[in-house]
Amino acid sequence: MSIQTKHPPHRCRDVLETIGCDDFEIGLLPVLRHLCVSAQKGDPKSWSRAFDIAVERYGETTGLPAAHGLYKIVLSVFACRAGGLEVKDPLDTHARKDITDDEVQTLSMVHHMRRDNSAAARSAVAFVTRGRMDPVLIRAGLTFANRFPAGIGRQARRVVRPKLSVVA
Repeated sequence: MSIQTKHPPHRCRDVLETIGCDDFEIGLLPVLRHLCVSAQKGDPKSWSRAFDIAVERYGETTGLPAAHGLYKIVLSVFACRAGGLEVKDPLDTHARKDITDDEVQTLSMVHHMRRDNSAAARSAVAFVTRGRMDPVLIRAGLTFANRFPAGIGRQARRVVRPKLSVVA
């Protein structure tokens, strides 16, 4: 006889849902962690894992540009803030359940930028950069938000071939 127990959700998912993150933004957390490890330690395997996770989660057409856009955000943070973001080890199964303030605020920044909530996005940028309104980070975040706006499903942004017609 087997007893099935329902495992409680990860604490990090609860925190991100509390601030209003959608499934797309919550799915960015492991990608963010691997990209930060790659930027901190120069580990190409972490970079590759981040892109692999994004492709597995969102497919190639969405995952690759999402990981690339997030990588620009990470590099911007590392350029304006010594030491970069404090993130949990993405390969440690116990550490994965928790979330750092830097991870929360970075995803909060993405969340608010995707929804065009300027005041909340400014606050998150100030936290992530430790009080500095870095234009490169803001541009990277807004570019990401423009590419992946909230509320637009996969079908709504479908790219189709141009239709040619003969005009006489």
